[in-house]
Amino acid sequence: MHKTDVIIIGAGASGLMCAIEAGKRNRKVTVLDHADKAGSKVLISGGGKCNFSNYDLNSSRYLSQNPHFCKSALSRFSQWDFIAMMEQHKIPFSERDHGQLFCDNSAKDILNMLFKECKKVSVEIKFNCKIEKVEKSEGRHFKINTSRGNYHCQSLVIATGGLSYPTIGASPFGYKIAEQFAINIIPTSPGLVPFTLQPKDKERFSKLSGIALNSIVSNGRKSFPENLLFTHRGLSGPAILQISSYLKPGEEITINLLPSMNITEELLSAKTKRPKMKLKNMLTTLLPKRLVPSLWSEAFLEKTLQELSNDGMKEITAAIQKLTIKPAGTEGYRTAEVTLGGVDCHAISSKTMESNDVEGLYFIGEVLDVTGELGGYNLQWAWSSGWCAGQYV
Repeated sequence: MHKTDVIIIGAGASGLMCAIEAGKRNRKVTVLDHADKAGSKVLISGGGKCNFSNYDLNSSRYLSQNPHFCKSALSRFSQWDFIAMMEQHKIPFSERDHGQLFCDNSAKDILNMLFKECKKVSVEIKFNCKIEKVEKSEGRHFKINTSRGNYHCQSLVIATGGLSYPTIGASPFGYKIAEQFAINIIPTSPGLVPFTLQPKDKERFSKLSGIALNSIVSNGRKSFPENLLFTHRGLSGPAILQISSYLKPGEEITINLLPSMNITEELLSAKTKRPKMKLKNMLTTLLPKRLVPSLWSEAFLEKTLQELSNDGMKEITAAIQKLTIKPAGTEGYRTAEVTLGGVDCHAISSKTMESNDVEGLYFIGEVLDVTGELGGYNLQWAWSSGWCAGQYV
């Protein structure tokens, strides 16, 4: 039996941050992970550049059945605190659109920083370690049976993430532990995920794969002014990923393909200057050439500008700025960046991340029902929740 103060299951962003902070308090910490390496999601974040946080950090960027839950952790360990860590380790980073912060070199810089900090406080990390059984006796006593021996600890931290990216080891383990201890789970679903299309729309847009436009995508409650990408399966790009977390099954999205343009003015101006110009030629000056035939019939596009009526102008404006699509569904956890839902935050202390009813049991990171928007918010939640638990485990 290996005796230790703290066992953290999951060597991802939140687990490593928690391990560092607990180690600083002279707690003996062991991190167990079923994978053969740490931080796979950190390494693929931001296309390998790691979108580690955001200058515009606030609780409105997070979804949860308990919307106030994340406020305490985000305020106690903010983007500025993580930036200070980066600067201390001399890791160069840059700001991109919407306040997003990325490593200049590689996500490996951040993982190496976390490993160095773990080593400094003697954190032990065990890979290829399958958890077989978790038991709790009176008070703060947990016994964990694993494929690499049995462990006893006072504090058990679940940092196993959600269900997104199963190919890099995502699993429902954390939810099963919560259920074992009668902790409620908010139903899960894929978030920040591309949409698939209904057969009719798939046929209509399938030839547009690779076309990207700056757009505004909305569902009536939320709007996102970001890039939209047509794919061979459906719709993707930041605008689609953002709205996916807010869209209920069966709902429609409205897309403004040219949000910064007054379409009517453009048409009237062209009609005055070149009345005999065909509509299709004029519209390809506004939109990608391949996109135009998917929005209007060939007969309509063959008309000249001088033949264009006021109703025709309204039809064009609506097709460009109020394109309505009802997705068939999403691509699922396979390509989802995050998992919506998870361990019910009403059952967890927002100060310590400890279960309200199970002494010594903590949940941090994506396994909780806290989901950030695209832009570094999910990694910041991992840092913040891990840091907070690390002060108490």
